[in-house]
Parts: sequence; C-alpha cells; structure tokens
Amino acid sequence: MERDYRGELVERLTTRQARVAVVGMGYVGLPLAVVFAEAGFDVTGIDPIASKMEALNRGESYILDVSSEQVRALVGQGRLRGTTDYAVLQDIDAVSICVPTPLRKTGDPDLSYIVSAAESLAPYLHPGMVVVLESSTYPGTTRELVLPILTERSGLEVGKDFFLAFSPERVDPGRKDWTTYNTPKVIGGITPACCEVSTAWYQQAIQTVVPVSSTEVAEMTKLLENTFRMINIGLVNELAIMCDRLKIDVWEVIEAAATKPFGFMKFTPGPGLGGHCIPIDPLYLSWKLRSVKYTARFIDLASEINTYMPRFVVGKVQDALNQQGKPVKGSNILVLGAAYKADIDDLRESPALDVIHLLREKGAVVSYHDPYIPVIQQDELSMESVPDLMEAVRGADCVVIITNHSKYDYPAILEAARLIVDTRNALGKLGRNNPKVVRL
Repeated sequence: MERDYRGELVERLTTRQARVAVVGMGYVGLPLAVVFAEAGFDVTGIDPIASKMEALNRGESYILDVSSEQVRALVGQGRLRGTTDYAVLQDIDAVSICVPTPLRKTGDPDLSYIVSAAESLAPYLHPGMVVVLESSTYPGTTRELVLPILTERSGLEVGKDFFLAFSPERVDPGRKDWTTYNTPKVIGGITPACCEVSTAWYQQAIQTVVPVSSTEVAEMTKLLENTFRMINIGLVNELAIMCDRLKIDVWEVIEAAATKPFGFMKFTPGPGLGGHCIPIDPLYLSWKLRSVKYTARFIDLASEINTYMPRFVVGKVQDALNQQGKPVKGSNILVLGAAYKADIDDLRESPALDVIHLLREKGAVVSYHDPYIPVIQQDELSMESVPDLMEAVRGADCVVIITNHSKYDYPAILEAARLIVDTRNALGKLGRNNPKVVRL
C-alpha cells in the first residue's frame, strides 16, 4: 500500500507539528518567519548573509516592520532561529522561498537567486515536504524552472511524494494596517494536491488564504496587481507633466477628482518609482510576452514615463535655480529622503539615487538627509546622511523633497530654506503660492 504523504503532511501542518524553514530572510522572509513562529511553528530562517542570522539569533531585528521584541521573544521560546546552512532542510517539512528577483542591466529577469535556492534545497528534498515559492516572477517560473530542478535531482514525484506551489508576496513595507498576517494570501499549486497541502499550511498562520487553480494564475495575479499600480502611477506622472505645461496645479486636480465616490482611484505623482515590486514586476511580464511575440504596450509606456520622472525633477530644480540667477553647477543641493517611500529604510530602486546622480552630472554639490538611511552605498555612489538637518537646510541653495517622511518638521524646513522643490506635495497648503516653493 502506497504511503499517503499528502495526508500525513496535512496532519502535521494543521497540528503545528511540522518544522518550517524560510529561505531568504529579508523584507519578505523575516516577517513571514515571524508570523509562522507566532502561529506555533518551529521555524528556521536560512540566509547566506551570516551577520543577519547572527543578529536574528541574538534576538535582534534588522527590519523596521518587525520589532526586536518580537524576535527576542520567539528566539527565547525556541520557535525561531537563523542559519546559513541548507543542510538543516533534511529535517524540515515545509519551506518558503523568499529570495530577490531583480532585473539585469539588460532588462532581463535575474532568476539566479531562485535557481540557487532551488539547487541548494534539492539535495535535501524528501518525501512529505512542501515547497512554496514567494519570489515575484513571470508566469511559468515555478513549473518550468523550479520543478525540474527539484524533480531531476531527487527523483520524487510532485503532487505525490512532495508538493510545490507559488504564493506571491504582498508585503508593503511600512504599513501598519495591512501586514503579512492579515493581507490575503493567494496560493496556486502545481497539482491540486500541492494547492491543498500549501493552503493547509498557510491557513495556520495567515488570516485569509485564496487558493487558485495553478501556479501560473498565482504568478500572474502578482504581476497584475503591480502592473495596475505602475500604469496608474505612470498616468498620474504624465498628468503632472501635462499640468506643468498648462500651468495647472496637478495636486488640486487630483484632490478634486478624488471627491468622486465611484469610478476613480486616487494615485499621486512623484519623482519616479521605487521598491522591489512596482518598477520591476511588470517588466517581468513584458519580457515574458516578448517570447510569445506580443508587445505589452501599456507596461512599456508607463515604464518610459516613470523612468523619465527623475529627469523631470532635475529640470524643475534647474529652472527654479535659474529663476534665482544661479546655475545648477556649483550649487549646494540637499536631497530630503533617500528611501523609495515614506517612513521606511528601503533604498531599493529609489528615485532619489537617480536624482542625485543626475544633479551630480550637472555639477551640483549634492548632500542628502534621511532619518532611516544613514549611509548610501550603491554602485559608484557613496554618501553619508548629513548629521545636522536644519544646518544643511539653511546652507542649501535648494532643498529637494524626494521622500515625504513624517518625521520631518516641514514648517521649520520651509522657514529655514531658501528654495524648495517639493516632489511629493509634502508641504501641502504651506507650499501653495509660496514664492520659494516649486511643486511637481
């Protein structure tokens, strides 16, 4: 009689007896590991960065969305630990893969982290194990890339001996209302049994789980979500450019439109797109569609507009300085906020990096301040946040608000600054009709 691995694993998962691992302990992996541990699972985090795992084992969090108190309590209870050694997977029942999926400089998807994680897991794959990929990627990745690595090296049959699914991460760093726990979780399996097992697992720790018919549907769901946001941000960014040409206040237009109780969703313009998901995920879809001879025109156009925004911002800075009889070259320019959005410490794909590069190319003397990011080390860019914010504001020829952190005292900054280019409407009504404020 054949062994019922599906039934045995579901039993272990629903009674919290299963041992869990999370591969990739970053912005997605650590919060997920904490949610599983708080639900009563024994969780091991695996990450190649030893310093992260050492901090975890000391009970220290390195991500703003997870407190050190949470980590310390779970480590003390023996529910959470970190390691760099994949060999622990030989004793693990359930694995979530939460590794990065950046774009290469050529614009092609870089799936090397997924491949590395799958190849590192494969030697320890055993009957009665479930694997869930969470990394954002194009439709077909789980079935076409991960599945062959796991089956060819193990000889196990998916849906019978082991179970494989895709569940897109939906983390929005910095949010307090929607978290890993209460954001609905979409899950699609390679087979119906794979979906059943992975759903049974995630239902023990996540408030709402939404099963779908396949891994491809789950993968496409994530891309639709972020493509929707990317395109609408591109639309409102282009509206900002159009309003600038027509001498119309784009912020007033948006606020007026937002009073309509149906048929409109409020998006706001900015200096460009940032974060790991919105600027990147739609381009995975665009890349995939090129392989079937289809051009994703909305995605490509929105990407073009959003990519242009840092240059548009620099143009506003240049025009604002010209009005004061100053060239960009040699001017002291202070960039406020380096993170890609307010009140987080995430620098990934931040438009601040492009703005700084472009200003430097024009000869500006650029400094920055960010309460969450003390140092920038990105490619050729190496900078430290100015130690005294208000002194830097007073000494700057122009202050450029890139990230609207709530910690900033905007009235004080407005009073001390000579000139401000506000790309986020951070000053609100204070900036309207103020001669030393230029708004996007």
